[in-house]
Amino acid sequence: MGSRGSYMERSAMAQLESWRSAANRKPLIVKGARQVGKTELLKEFGRRYFDNVAYISLERHDAETPSEYAELFERTRDPRRVITNLSLAAGVPIQPGSTLLILDEIQDCEAAVNSLKYFAEDLPELHVACAGSLLGIALTSGDRSFPVGKVSFMDLQPMSFSEFLGAIGDGALAEYCAQIDVLESVPLVFATRLEDALKLYFATGGMPESVDAWRSTGDIAAVNAVLTDLLDSYERDFAKHGGRFMYAKVSAVWRSLPSQLARENKKFVYGVIREGARAREYEDAIVWLKNAGLVRRVFRSTEPGIPVSAYDDLSSFKLYCLDVGLLRRLSRLDATAFAVAGNLFAEFKGAFAENYVLQALGPQMDSPLRYWSITKPAHEVDFLMQAGNQVLPVEVKSGENTKSASLRYYTQKYGDKTPLRVRFSLLNLSLDGNLLNVPLWLADEGKRLAELALAKQ
Repeated sequence: MGSRGSYMERSAMAQLESWRSAANRKPLIVKGARQVGKTELLKEFGRRYFDNVAYISLERHDAETPSEYAELFERTRDPRRVITNLSLAAGVPIQPGSTLLILDEIQDCEAAVNSLKYFAEDLPELHVACAGSLLGIALTSGDRSFPVGKVSFMDLQPMSFSEFLGAIGDGALAEYCAQIDVLESVPLVFATRLEDALKLYFATGGMPESVDAWRSTGDIAAVNAVLTDLLDSYERDFAKHGGRFMYAKVSAVWRSLPSQLARENKKFVYGVIREGARAREYEDAIVWLKNAGLVRRVFRSTEPGIPVSAYDDLSSFKLYCLDVGLLRRLSRLDATAFAVAGNLFAEFKGAFAENYVLQALGPQMDSPLRYWSITKPAHEVDFLMQAGNQVLPVEVKSGENTKSASLRYYTQKYGDKTPLRVRFSLLNLSLDGNLLNVPLWLADEGKRLAELALAKQ
């Protein structure tokens, strides 16, 4: 196994490199849930491309005690005075052009957030990169002044399956997948290895610390311990940043996720949280979790149309976890469930496979995924994805049994609007008429493969 703690390559590094050399560069905020690897990514970026890295943590010690660096931003709006003081306090030279200034947990210091405007206007030659795990929460709580138009954003998600392959020493497999440009069966020698690796990914998930625990020890007990600690840290965030009243509601919604996804119809039902619960009681808790990056919300679409947002039914939605490994641990499901032959990913009525496909497809899309359903007759298509100006139905199957009455019904109803149907399953890659089957282990290439298939229609 590899050594614990060595850097695991992230595809977002290419985005950071582009930002570094951009002519009209603005301060950058890297958003994402806590522990998805924002800080380590920025530090590695600094080590690779700069002479010096000045790392400043602005995380509050508690509700009443700000970071010791917060005062340096509150005293002046002049960015040159700010970096002079930061340089003295941190003991690191901060020189425009050769230093990367990292402001971690920036959401905990309003003055630092506001200072980004002045860095953009008065000191654009300095590379300022910020990390914010609860930025969405901070910006929606109170009347904060935010430097609109003066910053760039980048979202960092848990490690993808492709990144996971690189971390466990199978980077060549990930490169092979990225170069597939013919819609035909992948040789069995590769398909078998990819499926086996995907079983591991469903157990570990993509949280960097969890992946690191596996590659270092090969012990699923170590992985479980990491995931349990992460879940505990999220619960602490609910209490620290939500307040006592919000904590109870946020925690109740969060803990209901496995029960919600275990249902045949995965539409979010408030009554699963507690009997008699209503939307007005828990909507703010769902928004809190979404803003914290911990859940993914997928709205129902009434029909496939462009723009897709025009057909949203905001009263009906499904709620997924940010990471399939965290969902497994939240569900207290043993990792061996994914290793049983013939039962691969079938636990929780395929919810893990759906969660994984959403986790993989989401970052590839310009528009968020939706789902489609009707009640009479009862049919549901797992997701709708937009490729160009086409809205494509997406069905997720957790095994090799791929029969789908709902996908057939959808095609009959919207055949004129459906140039391509997309199915994720354990079957090999194929294009049969207008049905594209994408193996679950190729989900990171889903949009690209769909576009290849569309070009053939």
